[in-house]
Amino acid sequence: MRTAGSTTLVLASASPARRALLSAAGIDVEVVVSGVDESAVSEPTPQELCFTLARMKATEVARRLGVEGISVSPGGRLLVLGCDSVLEFDGQVLGKPSDADDAVQRWRAMRGRSGVLHTGHYLIDLAGVTVGAVGSTTVHFAELTDEEIAAYVASGEPLHVAGAFTIDGLGGPFVERIEGDHGTVVGLSLPLLRHLLDDLGVRLTDLWKS
Repeated sequence: MRTAGSTTLVLASASPARRALLSAAGIDVEVVVSGVDESAVSEPTPQELCFTLARMKATEVARRLGVEGISVSPGGRLLVLGCDSVLEFDGQVLGKPSDADDAVQRWRAMRGRSGVLHTGHYLIDLAGVTVGAVGSTTVHFAELTDEEIAAYVASGEPLHVAGAFTIDGLGGPFVERIEGDHGTVVGLSLPLLRHLLDDLGVRLTDLWKS
């Protein structure tokens, strides 16, 4: 049960990895999937693209909650967090691969090289205030063999994530190192979220599960 005056955080994302990150940090969230068509959006830079998509997701869910409502304690606050991730590699923006062949070709190009994973964050207070920012982390990929690439793509994991890789799943061993926040690569930067919450006058510790 939420206490009077407590803050409710809604995650506008179907990503189990983002929810798991928040849960591991002691934050219990409601999940409402936005349904935004990401393929219909284009922006001139990777940072602008992931930020726009994060804003669209949060805005759509906030709009729906404004109509349908969600259980909030008396005097409490309702926040909606939208996130989106893209990989910048060789001057291109890489979201989720279109199919297995696309994932294989990407990994053949990425192996032994580096890219930058950008994750947009957009936080809406339904009282009418919004904040947002982009976190970026450089990812150095391992020199995979063709057999490793085939096995990884056959697992199905790369088909459902931006850049065709994860760092918190089967793809973890294929990332040699990163420069930046690990959470940004997973899909949500907890330090960045803390700063955005501060901007809204909310302490991250206030979101800890009771």
